[in-house]
Amino acid sequence: MNKLFFLLSSILFLTAAAGNDRPLSFVSETIKPIAVWGNKQKIPLAIPEDRTRQEKLVPGWDGRRRISNVTIPEIYHFPAAGTSPHPAVVIAPGGGYSYLSWEHEGVEIASFLQRNGFSAFLLKYRCPGRRKAAQADAARAIRLIRHRAKEFNIDPRRVGVIGFSAGAHLCAVLSAPAAEPYAPVDEIDKVDYRPDFAALIYPAFLLKDFDRLLLTDEFKIDSKTPPTLLIQTGDDPIKVENSLGWYRALRKAKVDCEMHIWHKGGHGYGLWLKNHPVSDWHIPAIKWFRMVAKMQ
Repeated sequence: MNKLFFLLSSILFLTAAAGNDRPLSFVSETIKPIAVWGNKQKIPLAIPEDRTRQEKLVPGWDGRRRISNVTIPEIYHFPAAGTSPHPAVVIAPGGGYSYLSWEHEGVEIASFLQRNGFSAFLLKYRCPGRRKAAQADAARAIRLIRHRAKEFNIDPRRVGVIGFSAGAHLCAVLSAPAAEPYAPVDEIDKVDYRPDFAALIYPAFLLKDFDRLLLTDEFKIDSKTPPTLLIQTGDDPIKVENSLGWYRALRKAKVDCEMHIWHKGGHGYGLWLKNHPVSDWHIPAIKWFRMVAKMQ
């Protein structure tokens, strides 16, 4: 039944997309993609296959869009209402660096943040198997948003990130990098890429030793690491120790941090899981966002 549901959903979406010449990452007629890199020849960590790969849908049990074979990084701007410069949040969907969970960890999150007064930027980063390229895309996206802050009507000193699973790992690398993500290519790369605050939702790939809660060597947590929110459940198959290890490292570095752990909930629930204790994770999360963005 689930496979049939996905098949029917995919056929309907692809039929509509073909009829309107829409990309698989289509959001709405008013929210257009913005290229992260202005010149394709300058895209760091490009590979020859990028010239021929076509984006594709990845089957899922719930019928939600999951996109793979991404070669052109983009951001989608969900502007907050009002005239004053708004805080901004870059959203990194999960998918194990194999695909992007575009609906429930992307579009739905961007709409939620937009309704709550944040200008949201949904990031489409390169995949599958392109971790370093994805890190470059994410860092460049933050730099681009800050560089064009006036145009986007956002406050460049209040630019945060939220990531899910592998997307949370991506946000963690931006928050506490042990090395630069890529060599500068233009003036935009003079802008800082480290976020002002970060939310890691059921993060993955943070630890090299789960028993001792030791972080991988790609991280360097210090006083520059931004305030962080951690959300996870005890029965997460990706392991709650990822959050515990990150929280402990932040505490040692005296970095502001907040963590919420639920007993059950699994992994990959985004905002769609209903009538479950972890279904309300977004309530403490939006309170935290408003606090760190100085909206209260």
